[in-house]
Amino acid sequence: MVFVTLGTQDKPFTRLLDAVEKAKKKGVIQERVVVQAGCTDYQSDVLEIFDLIPMDEFNKYLEEASIVITHGGVGSILSSLQKNKKVIAAPRLSKYKEHTNDHQLEIIEVFGKEKYILPLLDLTKFDEVYQKSKTFIPKKYKSNQQNFLKSVEGYLEKDHISWYNRMKKGAFSYFFVLLTVLLNYFFFWLFKCFHLQTLLADLLAFVLSFSFLVVSSFDFLLSKNLKARKKEISVILLLGVISGVLGRESLKFLMKKFSLNVFLLKLCLLLIFTVCFSLLSFTLKKENE
Repeated sequence: MVFVTLGTQDKPFTRLLDAVEKAKKKGVIQERVVVQAGCTDYQSDVLEIFDLIPMDEFNKYLEEASIVITHGGVGSILSSLQKNKKVIAAPRLSKYKEHTNDHQLEIIEVFGKEKYILPLLDLTKFDEVYQKSKTFIPKKYKSNQQNFLKSVEGYLEKDHISWYNRMKKGAFSYFFVLLTVLLNYFFFWLFKCFHLQTLLADLLAFVLSFSFLVVSSFDFLLSKNLKARKKEISVILLLGVISGVLGRESLKFLMKKFSLNVFLLKLCLLLIFTVCFSLLSFTLKKENE
């Protein structure tokens, strides 16, 4: 069985699936083909396609696969190598709007140079690379080869994720922080219009505004592939409620302790919560790459 995995990127990678489908129809690939397509909306009568699948099911397909075809995500490549699989990796490219930059090209070149994988840098040569994979003997990846992994991650972080992109992402997060504060005031005003008690109106305003902040921090919640993540979603929504109550109680405590401006206090609290939510979101996303 051939297993194709496109990770959890929020951008489609249709070019790779087109190449796989053509090879299957021509008979180049004669085995069953299972695809974890992520956010790539694709229809095919020769490929078995899933959006996102539970981790145990993902590992099952990975174990059964004779060849893994994947994008250039470090997590996708490493999970295949750790199962001693032959890997064909194709990079997502920014010019096709498959990623924000071309760092996957460098990732694949590094792994390919070390003979861990077969790079597929030109999708028109898919058939050639696939035939080569039948006799390809990959270099065995050992889990203790952390220096190699660190060099890949360090190389990308230092040279290929620009300061502009990092600042843009940070500014986007701070915008949501400010928006959350404004929503907090709006919800409070709205509940007061319905003559709710001040205490209850304040509590509900915090819960709703913080829930908004939590949901906006977890970018994968904006995708259509949510069925496989019901447990994660329920935990995240519960986190919004809990953080809203905690935020309100923290604000009350700080206002009594220090005579500070309420608006600035809310901003500071929300910045702290945003950092926590973003770190958790990043961790969940890395686990599913």
